[in-house]
Amino acid sequence: MPLFSKKFSPKKSSPRKIPSISRLHREFDPAQNQAEFGLEYGPITVKLGNQESIFKDGKWQSKSYAESPKTVIQLKIQNEELQKENNLLKLKVEILLDMLAETTAEVHLQETEIEQLKSKLNMKSAI
Repeated sequence: MPLFSKKFSPKKSSPRKIPSISRLHREFDPAQNQAEFGLEYGPITVKLGNQESIFKDGKWQSKSYAESPKTVIQLKIQNEELQKENNLLKLKVEILLDMLAETTAEVHLQETEIEQLKSKLNMKSAI
């Protein structure tokens, strides 16, 4: 029994012709195709909840940004003010923590001093 025999060699099928579904694309010019079949898509929009975004120039933009730059400027100003206030509050918290640490250390020193004085007083009264 030969190893490489041509005993099983199926016939190659002839290539199939792709039938056109419609002849309309050949009858209209490209401008008519766009008008007739709606091939012009426009910008991509996505709505998530109450927020609607548009894909323009390779970036997602909120529809509110595109419509009202005045609101964006107001939000940026408010954001800067809140950041300044946040920094001030962080500074105040740091100062308060430093004051608390200092007061705690002073109280601890005073308590140890009182304990030492009590022990000296007890020694004198015992003598």
